[in-house]
Amino acid sequence: MVLVVGLVIVTVVGVQLLRGMVARERARDAWTKVMRASSFSTVTAVIGRTRVTPGSSVVRVIIPTIRLDEVVVEGLSDKDLWAGPGHMPGTVFPGQNGNSVISAHRDRHFHRLDDVRIGDMVETQTPEISVTWRITKREIVDKDARVIFETTTPQLTLTTCWPTRYIGPAPERLLLTAVPVATRERNASAAVAEPAAASR
Repeated sequence: MVLVVGLVIVTVVGVQLLRGMVARERARDAWTKVMRASSFSTVTAVIGRTRVTPGSSVVRVIIPTIRLDEVVVEGLSDKDLWAGPGHMPGTVFPGQNGNSVISAHRDRHFHRLDDVRIGDMVETQTPEISVTWRITKREIVDKDARVIFETTTPQLTLTTCWPTRYIGPAPERLLLTAVPVATRERNASAAVAEPAAASR
């Protein structure tokens, strides 16, 4: 009986991991197409924000210190977060005035987020702009704490469950805040670099 239960658990976990890998590759392929098209075909401006179809590939995020290179999808549903980190709907995109929030699971795409320190650099890319950010703040907050802090200038917030290296309940959240230090408009004629394989 124990053996059967063990086999079932292993099978379920294996299926979930495979599903995540497939979803991730689809998101990365979609991102490459978006960048080559140099536009969001599904974007419409709504009251100063940008609305995108849930699950769409919208941003590329790179954190050199932890060898992270992931494509961010729109939305925070379980399905979205299997494909990649999720951009919180209702927040601006990186580089726009306001707070852009990106979240991911601690046991998947942001499993090394705890290794990021104040002063580390983050790069985000959209079809329109590339921004280099510097981490300026790290904090641990309750899971129900507010993470969307309105600002009049560009800000980036990265968040995941805390503790990051603990199997079990995660009653808190790790928040990393970053401010822009360099901005570069994307040249539509520039070659498109595909996201690198992340270190797992």
